[in-house]
Amino acid sequence: MRGKHRWGVALLAVAAIAAGWFLVDRWRRSGFDAQVFLSTLRQVDPRWLAAATALVLLTYYGRVLRWAVMIRHLTPKPSHWRLFSATAVGFTAVVLFGRPGEFVRPYLIARREGTAVSAQLAVWLLERICDMLVVLILFAFGLTQIPDLASLGPKLNFLIEAGGRAVMALGGVCLVVLFVAGRHHEWAERRIHDALAILPAQPGDRAKRMVTAFLDGIESIRRPGSAALVAIYTILEWLVIAGAYYCLLEAFPATAGRSLSEVFAFLGLVALGSAVQIPGIGGGMQVASVIVLTELFSVSLSAATGIALLTWIITFVIIVPVGAAFALHEGINWRKLKEMEVASQP
Repeated sequence: MRGKHRWGVALLAVAAIAAGWFLVDRWRRSGFDAQVFLSTLRQVDPRWLAAATALVLLTYYGRVLRWAVMIRHLTPKPSHWRLFSATAVGFTAVVLFGRPGEFVRPYLIARREGTAVSAQLAVWLLERICDMLVVLILFAFGLTQIPDLASLGPKLNFLIEAGGRAVMALGGVCLVVLFVAGRHHEWAERRIHDALAILPAQPGDRAKRMVTAFLDGIESIRRPGSAALVAIYTILEWLVIAGAYYCLLEAFPATAGRSLSEVFAFLGLVALGSAVQIPGIGGGMQVASVIVLTELFSVSLSAATGIALLTWIITFVIIVPVGAAFALHEGINWRKLKEMEVASQP
């Protein structure tokens, strides 16, 4: 057994060395300069960075306010503290486990507010629809800030073309869902129940209850007052996010002094690119940030990598200590989070 263990360790060491050599070689070929990368991180302005951090944390409370409006018909007076705790833990789960961690937040809120998980999943979907529509608008605005689309590099061109098609399709689906749920709630429920009639009695009844709970979860968009508040909170949420991105760009000498229109363009293209896989490169917010910074703002690859890394930490990872503190206080360990993730998936 010890011999096998040693061989396993040796193979892992060889694989790690080979991977490290591959990355170093690729960086050299791409013109990556470690000195410029480190210099970019050293030159960051801590005041702008602190302002960006404060605004990012404020966006999580903005999500709490919007969620409270969207579940008002389910829970008349939801606890903002419990919602914030579930939001922090939920986004921490997303950082640690990826997209499947999205289900942790609605599961925690359903358990704490005494509602059906499927209803909270519907609220989560409504939240995503609102955000997707804003991203679509920001992306369209970002395109207007590019003076000559033909002069763009192949990576940014692919990002815009593929991302544009994906966002347009998702935007269309979002509008259809909002229209059907808002205007034809009863008709949609009847049609879905009729389609589920082919199932055996027990699973069919369970599916019908889930559909009813799901449609009840997005009941808020049928009420003019609630729908208006959701729209207002969504706009304010993204204005705060834009403010955070403005502070982040101001924190680096290479991107300081950008206009508000450039900030919105950067935000829209990065939000879009986060969901797009670039052939031979991959996807994610960091990759999208590097592509936009280098090809649209003419920032060097090394400096753009440093800016993208810190942007990812501030806008995405910063919630982890907060979520971990809430989880520790409430006796939630990471094994339980994984169990919640599985239990809450439809």
